[in-house]
Amino acid sequence: MAIDYTVIVVYLAGMLAMGWWGMRRARSKSEFLVAGRRLGPAMYSGTMAAIVLGGASTIGGVGLGYRYGLSGAWMVFTIGLGLLALSVFFSARIARLKVYTVSEMLDLRYGGGRAGVISGVVMWAYTLMLAVTSTIAYATIFDVLFDLNRAVAIVLGGSIVVAYSTLGGMWSITLTDMVQFVVKTIGVLLLLLPIAVVKAGGFSEMKAQLPADYFAPLGIGGETIFTYVLIYTFGMLIGQDIWQRVFTARSDRTAKWGGTIAGTYCLAYALAGAVIGTAAKVLYPKLGSADDAFATIVKDELPVGVRGLVLAAALAAVMSTSSGALIACATVANNDIWSRLRGAVRPGRDRDAHDEVRGNRAFILVMGVAVIGTAIAIDNVVEALTVAYNLLVGGLLVPILGGLVWRRGTVYGALASVVAGGLAVIALMATYGILANEPVYYGLLSSLAAYLIVSLATPATDAAVLAVWRERLAGRGESAAPEPTAVNA
Repeated sequence: MAIDYTVIVVYLAGMLAMGWWGMRRARSKSEFLVAGRRLGPAMYSGTMAAIVLGGASTIGGVGLGYRYGLSGAWMVFTIGLGLLALSVFFSARIARLKVYTVSEMLDLRYGGGRAGVISGVVMWAYTLMLAVTSTIAYATIFDVLFDLNRAVAIVLGGSIVVAYSTLGGMWSITLTDMVQFVVKTIGVLLLLLPIAVVKAGGFSEMKAQLPADYFAPLGIGGETIFTYVLIYTFGMLIGQDIWQRVFTARSDRTAKWGGTIAGTYCLAYALAGAVIGTAAKVLYPKLGSADDAFATIVKDELPVGVRGLVLAAALAAVMSTSSGALIACATVANNDIWSRLRGAVRPGRDRDAHDEVRGNRAFILVMGVAVIGTAIAIDNVVEALTVAYNLLVGGLLVPILGGLVWRRGTVYGALASVVAGGLAVIALMATYGILANEPVYYGLLSSLAAYLIVSLATPATDAAVLAVWRERLAGRGESAAPEPTAVNA
C-alpha cells in the first residue's frame, strides 16, 4: 500500500500547488469567478466534464450497475443528455450574456431584482447541498485508503478543496479540474473498466452468471428513467455550478462545441460505470450495499500502484464536483444575496477590483467551512441531494427556460412560478416522502401553470428591458468584464 499512499499524497499536494499558482492569476472579479472568460475548447470541455461527473457519477454509477446491470447507466446518461442539450441549444446565448450568476440573468431578462433575490436563495440552497453531498463522499474513499474516521475523512478532503478554491478561485479550480479529468479518464476508463471485465471472465461469463435483466436497456424501469430526465437532464440546464462553467468559455462557439464534447464523454463514462458495476456483481454477488461495489473491486482486484491511481480518480471525481459546487455556492451567496442586502443598507458604495476578489475569496472560505460542518452532520446523502434537485427543477426550471424562449413571460409570472413550484415541492415531499417522484412531477407542473397564467394576466415586460436583453443575447450589450486575451489550451 505504500505506493498507493504515495500516489494519493502526490496527487493531493499537486492540487494545493495548483491552487497557489492560480492565486497569482486571479486578480479581478472576472478572473476569480469565471477564469477571465477565456478558456479554449480543450480546457473548457475537460473541465466541464470534470464538474458534472462527480462522486455520485463514479461511485454511485458503479453502484447502480451492481444493482441493475447495464441499465444502471441511465442516471449518468441523463446527465450527459442534459449537458448536450445545454450546449447545443442554450450555451451560446448564456455565454454572450456576460453575467456571473443565473439570478443576474433573471434580473436582466425580467427587469428589477425581485425575481433574482428569490431565485438566488433557491440556487444557494441547491449549490450548498450539492457541495455537501460531494464532500460526504470523501468518507468512502479515505476509509478504503487510510481507514479514517468519517468526520476526519470529510475534514481532510474538504479542507484541501476549500484551500485551493479559496486561493485561486475559478483559475485554481480550472487547473485542478483539468488534471482531475485526465486522472479520471486514465483511472476509470483505461484501467478499472478493462481490469474489471477481465476479472469477471469477460462479457460472455458475465451474461452466463447474471439474469437477463442485467443486460436489458430499460431494466431499471421506465418511471425511474423519466424521473432521472426530469431531475438530472433539466437540472443540467439551469444549475449555477454548470452555468458558471459556461461563463468561462472564451466564445459562444467554444461553449457550444466544447460542451458537446464533454456531454458525449459523459455518455461513455455512464456506460463504463454500469459495466464495472455489473462485473462487480459477478465477482461479489452478496455485498451488503451496492454502493460498496466500487471500493470493494478497487481494494481487492487491482494491483499495487494501479489501485492508488484509480482511488486518485475517485478523489478527482469528488473534488471536481465539490469545488465547482463550492465556488457556485459562494458566488450566489455573495453576488445574489449579500451584495443585494449590503446595497440596500449601504447604497452607492462601490468596491475596487481588489476588494471584490478579497470578498469572493472570503465567501468561499466561509461557505467551505459551512459545507464541511453540514457534511459531518448529515447522514442521508441521497435524501439531501434529492431535496436540492427537487427545489432546483421544481422552482427554477420554468422561469429560467421561459425567459430564454418566451418573450411574453413577465417578472410576476417568474415570481409566481418560483413560489408555486417551490411550495408544491416542499408540501409534496412532506406528504409523499423525500424520495417519491410526485414532488418533482407536480412541482414542475405547478410552476409551469403559475408562470403561464400570471404572465398572461399581467402587463408585458417593458420594451426597454427586452431591448437590452436582446442586445445582450446578441453579444452587443455592455460586458460584465473586458474581454481579455484568449487561452488556447
